[in-house]
Amino acid sequence: MINVFQPSLGAEELSAISEVFESNWLGHGPRTKKFEARFAEHLGVPAEHTIFINSATAGLFLSTELLGLRAGDDVVLPSVSFVAAGNAVAASGARPVFCDVDPHTLNPTVEHVERALTPRTKAVLLLHYGGYPGDIAGIADLCRARGVQLIEDAACAVASGVNGRKCGTFGDVAMWSFDSMKVLVTGDGGMLYVRDAELARTARRLAYHGLEQSSGFSAARVSARWWELNVRDFGRRIIGNDLTAAIGGVQLRRLPEFVERRRAIAEQYDRLLADVEGVRLPPALPAGHTSSHYFYWVQLDPAIRDHVAADLLEKGIYTTFRYPPLHKVPAYGGGGVVLPGTDTASDSTLLLPLHQGLDDAEVRTVADEFRKAVEHRTAQARA
Repeated sequence: MINVFQPSLGAEELSAISEVFESNWLGHGPRTKKFEARFAEHLGVPAEHTIFINSATAGLFLSTELLGLRAGDDVVLPSVSFVAAGNAVAASGARPVFCDVDPHTLNPTVEHVERALTPRTKAVLLLHYGGYPGDIAGIADLCRARGVQLIEDAACAVASGVNGRKCGTFGDVAMWSFDSMKVLVTGDGGMLYVRDAELARTARRLAYHGLEQSSGFSAARVSARWWELNVRDFGRRIIGNDLTAAIGGVQLRRLPEFVERRRAIAEQYDRLLADVEGVRLPPALPAGHTSSHYFYWVQLDPAIRDHVAADLLEKGIYTTFRYPPLHKVPAYGGGGVVLPGTDTASDSTLLLPLHQGLDDAEVRTVADEFRKAVEHRTAQARA
């Protein structure tokens, strides 16, 4: 099976895990701190503002606490988002207010966000679809002008940016995902960035039970009774550990080669599929924008999209669509919302396999089989 997502793991990651085993310290420790510092360097932010956590989803939920979201607040987010974003907002008591997206980029524009703002809007929660930055700079300016907090779900955008500034650093809080389907993987895990220094310290406490110190061992030389608790906030345990951080450290070093290979695959698809009738390829990146190339999406007639996906699956090629529109999920109370761009995109978009483990022959196979399936199903539809 040619998978749509797949991690790249090897001897270096295995060696890093072995070193953790030899140290006999698997939990939150020196490798976690090192990974946080290196990721902060990657972002160009102070290390004390980044926190290695067990998932980006945990970061989404924590962000709603940090920003004090509650019943009576509105949070604007694109309907084309991962379900974790909707869950985090709804669980806080705030109301998800879904905005539309451009049907080609699947990212919202400034105008889409602005139209969805209400007098009760307290935050905007933005996804960078497929690793494309989208109109993040303009949306960040809008949020500042309106006094609205900005959360960046940068799960797809670990190496994306605008004019040298990394996605995730435009807003007030951001999180990245390192699960097994992402570009940089740690098995499970994520990184949280908090712009405000005091709020970052609060986030670190909340990520570990609200404790002032991460362990009694670390306090043993500065406290006569290091086992006593000092809890200022009611937190939970969502911190990362040295085992997964060791993998992440290797993956972060390899990240440039991963992204370069993904870029090359995307360009290969562009060449191979340029003349397939009725198929729209991903948009070109605007000047100054860089992408992590997390998704490669094609758009085709909704009447044949699902049939093409089934034909490819029969040939051992797995495709998918992410993310099904949240405004149609009854639990979020979005019934009756009309989002034409989102509906157009969700009915016509298909993600082709894109990961750094694909070789050129596999890319050609995907392109050839996709072309055949589209031509076959188009002919059927016209008959």
